[in-house]
Amino acid sequence: MPQIIASVVPLLVGWAILNAGNNLQVILLPLRAGLEAFPTTVIGLMGGAYYLGFITGCLLLPRLIGRVGHIRAFAALAAVAATVAMAHGLLIVPEAWVLLRAVTGAAIAGLCLVVESWLNERSENATRGRVLSFYMTVNAVAAAAGQMLLPLTDVVAMVPFALASMMMTLSLVPVSAAANGAPAPAPDTPLDLGSLYRLSPVGVVGCFALGLANASFWALAPVFAQARGLSIAEVAMMTSAAVAGGALAQWPLGRLSDRVDRRRVIFGAALVAGAVAAGLAVGASYPTPLVVAAAGLFGAAAFPIYALCIAHANDHLGGRGFVAASGGLLLVFGLGAVIGPVASSILMGAYGDGSLFLFTAAAHAGLALFTWHRMRIRAPVPAAERSEFVALPRTSPAVFALDPRAEDDCE
Repeated sequence: MPQIIASVVPLLVGWAILNAGNNLQVILLPLRAGLEAFPTTVIGLMGGAYYLGFITGCLLLPRLIGRVGHIRAFAALAAVAATVAMAHGLLIVPEAWVLLRAVTGAAIAGLCLVVESWLNERSENATRGRVLSFYMTVNAVAAAAGQMLLPLTDVVAMVPFALASMMMTLSLVPVSAAANGAPAPAPDTPLDLGSLYRLSPVGVVGCFALGLANASFWALAPVFAQARGLSIAEVAMMTSAAVAGGALAQWPLGRLSDRVDRRRVIFGAALVAGAVAAGLAVGASYPTPLVVAAAGLFGAAAFPIYALCIAHANDHLGGRGFVAASGGLLLVFGLGAVIGPVASSILMGAYGDGSLFLFTAAAHAGLALFTWHRMRIRAPVPAAERSEFVALPRTSPAVFALDPRAEDDCE
């Protein structure tokens, strides 16, 4: 295991730097858009465009990566992402920002494919789970660190855009210095959503509901916080608390789902997430520490549900087709993520900023009701037939090949 990690340290260092720069943009762009008086619907379109680009990148870029190689692909896509980050600061036009977010989404999707297929090639069946856990830790730390950089800059200046661009450019140094290898191309997963729904209705509906809710949160929570009077530092604390809550709750909820009907854990987590979101929606003057704590609790309940849905679907697979099924669920999530920010931004424009969390509460409540209905009409998977929970990042289809549950697909 230490040798495997050592062999991918340059890759992970480069990815951490780039991911921090990307997550700096996650809260910078909606905050700056709000200060520039962009309509809320435009900010929602920016969020939807990012995920539309991400889906497109996941579908189209694997062949390009296989043709030019991983190091060249990483360099090209990081250069695109860095250029687009700088372009946001140079071209403050609503329509341009929507287009630029789509380009960023496609570039980040390709970078995730590069990193995850590279990690998969360097891993063995006995170490994939630990490599995946290490990768998730790098993701979480980089995301929180990138968001906490924003209070150190001036949101209305060029500095944060330049900083994000510089970090993405700097990520090329360790990756370019890595020993050249030839990882296998990222998997091209065939998708049959009808069969996937028949196999695991809760998995499909859950991923779609999470796309609606979670993408809305990341696209518009900074706008909500800004409208409620939080400072830039407090907005960064709120979003970082959500990241930390989700990271800390993954394993406890996952282990619990290994011991009981997994749908009961999905049901409970969706209820808690919906309740916390509803509380945030109606509380017009909560003190900042309470808002930050609520964001952490929301992240702890909402963000692990994606991996729980993947695990629940895998319970019905009989040990085969995990990568293809998981890729299908990622596509379902992406479809919800394209729709969610646009729909919630329209509601915010019509009914006020609290509509964001009413929308996310409704998405989680709908998932809870559907899960409860499915528990009534379908027996749980016997404990002996359940796969072990594995915490998963919501990145690209290539990450599913790292999951130890995918071993049978490779035999």
